[in-house]
Amino acid sequence: MVTLIRVDARLHTPMYFFLSILSVLDLSYATTTVPQMLVHLINNRKTISYIGCVVQMYIFLTLGITETWIFAAMAYDRYFAICYPLHYGVKMSQTLCVVLEVSSALCSLTCTLVFAINLPYCGPNEINHFFCEIPAVLKLACADTSLNDQVDFILGFLLLLIPLSLILTSYVCIFMAILKIHSTQEGIKAFSTCASHITVVTMFCIPCMVMYMRPSSEASPEDDKKLALFYNVISAFLNPIIYSLWNKDVKRAFLKLIGMSEDGQ
Repeated sequence: MVTLIRVDARLHTPMYFFLSILSVLDLSYATTTVPQMLVHLINNRKTISYIGCVVQMYIFLTLGITETWIFAAMAYDRYFAICYPLHYGVKMSQTLCVVLEVSSALCSLTCTLVFAINLPYCGPNEINHFFCEIPAVLKLACADTSLNDQVDFILGFLLLLIPLSLILTSYVCIFMAILKIHSTQEGIKAFSTCASHITVVTMFCIPCMVMYMRPSSEASPEDDKKLALFYNVISAFLNPIIYSLWNKDVKRAFLKLIGMSEDGQ
């Protein structure tokens, strides 16, 4: 996806700019956890250093928070593209796109620091998870973690609720605009540009909400591992496929890159 967007001039638009950022984020946080996970699956010695665990945890968290804000930026982009098409080029300038990207990264870095875990760990040191994630690591602390649980719940609630509220507001306006379109074909075309985004947001955010917004007393290690596997591996794997299957521009760019025309010649 990143290569196609860079080499094809027709994909040099705000929508594909954010899509390339999303692709980099998916690749990055999957790379943060999956290689070590695979090593542990084939190796009897399933260990990670304390520093390695902390670094993995915070990189993963930072990238995940950034992704939720990029989702919101993509919804904002679709809002202007569909509701104000004549002003789209002015409203979604390159400067604004960069500002939204940098703001998302700075917000995630700031929030990640608040998640800091400064707790004593005196054993056992076995994490019942595929990788180092805050809920699993907190369970190992030999101290009262109720305050940490409350802070994590509040931050998780806000970091998911605010972007999702912006996305929901954008799509309410988008659907109202689509309903006003007299041409059925044009309405379907407008909705198709949003369908892939809605799908990937749902796949990523719902498991995250279950993971970080439910009380720790109701958490199940086995359920947590399944949820983490879904939004860490499966979602990142499916995102490029979803955007490719539902996007004619991406398919056209891919066929051009491999030297084929749209009719398969």
